Amino acid sequence: MHEMSLAMSTIDLVVETATRQGFSKVTGVWLEVGRLSCVEADTIAFCFEAAARATPAEGARLHIEHKGAEAWCYECHLTVTLEQRGQSCPQCGGFQLRVAQGDSLRVTNIEVA
Repeated sequence: MHEMSLAMSTIDLVVETATRQGFSKVTGVWLEVGRLSCVEADTIAFCFEAAARATPAEGARLHIEHKGAEAWCYECHLTVTLEQRGQSCPQCGGFQLRVAQGDSLRVTNIEVA
């Protein structure tokens, strides 16, 4: 379950950021999850809560924002929306795609006290 290591890294990042800026408590974290990131939102939410125990982020609310996926098709020269990895271009059926967005997991905002 790679979500646990991702949750632990997220907690490390937000606690380090909050501490560096002089805050002692993290009360909320906004996490952007790309459609192609291979991250299950429910699983990372569960892991986030476990990883936050006994840290300044314990009890912080996790807000998950889903990010759609887009790719550039080398065959039809269009930016297209993708629903899943391995999908062909919805316009031309080609598989020569370069993912432009939607394959990442990133912290977009931190709420501190």
